[in-house]
Amino acid sequence: MENRIDILHDSGVQMVQYLQHNYKTSQDWFMFISFAADLRNTFFIFFPIWFHLCESVGIRLIWVAVIGDWLNLMFKWVLFGQRPYWWVHDTDYYSNISVPVIQQFPITCETGPGEKSIHAMGSAGVYYVMVTALTTVFLKKRHSPTFKKRFFQALLWSGFWTVQVCVCLSRVFLAAHFPHQVITGVISGIVVAEIFEHVQFIYNASLKKYINTTLFLLVFALSFYLILKAAGVDLLWTLEKAKRWCLKPEWVHIDTTPFAGLFRNLGILFGLGLALNSQLYKESCQGKQGQQLIFRFYCIIASLLVLHLFDSFKPPCKEEILFYALSFGKSAAVPITCIGLIPYCTYHIVNRKCKVI
Repeated sequence: MENRIDILHDSGVQMVQYLQHNYKTSQDWFMFISFAADLRNTFFIFFPIWFHLCESVGIRLIWVAVIGDWLNLMFKWVLFGQRPYWWVHDTDYYSNISVPVIQQFPITCETGPGEKSIHAMGSAGVYYVMVTALTTVFLKKRHSPTFKKRFFQALLWSGFWTVQVCVCLSRVFLAAHFPHQVITGVISGIVVAEIFEHVQFIYNASLKKYINTTLFLLVFALSFYLILKAAGVDLLWTLEKAKRWCLKPEWVHIDTTPFAGLFRNLGILFGLGLALNSQLYKESCQGKQGQQLIFRFYCIIASLLVLHLFDSFKPPCKEEILFYALSFGKSAAVPITCIGLIPYCTYHIVNRKCKVI
């Protein structure tokens, strides 16, 4: 069994070498794709746009991203996936031959287990939600010819799979994942997104449900971690490998650790619950003016600008507990700002101008 896994990993390393050798000039493109597929962009870009265009889609984006990443963390702790950039140095598979040379990049040295790829899983889930939303809206147009609807669907799904292929190739090119890890990531992301297509309680969930869900996800993850640790399983084994085999120490970032992602995503979910059940949201977004397209356009522009500045704040990473706490708070502030503060301020600014006129 172990020999088969080594053969699978070796074939993955050969794929990494092939891409790095034959597509060296596309290095910047692959790095951009990997950066664009980060879940952070879902929270800071896609969510503000979709929420103010169609609230249900924005809410579903957050749930799919958060639950998908949480499940990915559980998979990582159970499946113990290797990563190409350290496996080639750590394995005995190449004991009788020279170790394959693969290049590393500033975003290669992620510290968590490799199975499954969260970039691939997150990208697949998020884009699946957006594509299905667009196709649903277009199919509702009664006067559109059937061939136009089919062409539009084919165009959207072609774009979806193009994005997924690019993300998968990017992660393999960067030596951050093996091919089988990105493929299973895409499949898992689609499954999670498809499940949430049929989950209705998320659109009218109370603050109590959001708090209970956040606590459940946190307590379950921490309990699972402590149980495995008590059983002698070192769940932070990958951090040592990352520090040991990463080309440059500064490329190992604390925000790629499993707990960093956990607290960041739970903060987003908790903030979403606070925002949707706040008086600020009810007075602005749920009023008559909140239904106007120009009002929502103002909210989108303001949200993107403010969140871009907000994202530039990087919590200090010397103290892990402080970093996790600040990451949780920063993430919780994203939906609160986007759903509550900005629409509320925009609402009163527009009303004041109308009164002046």
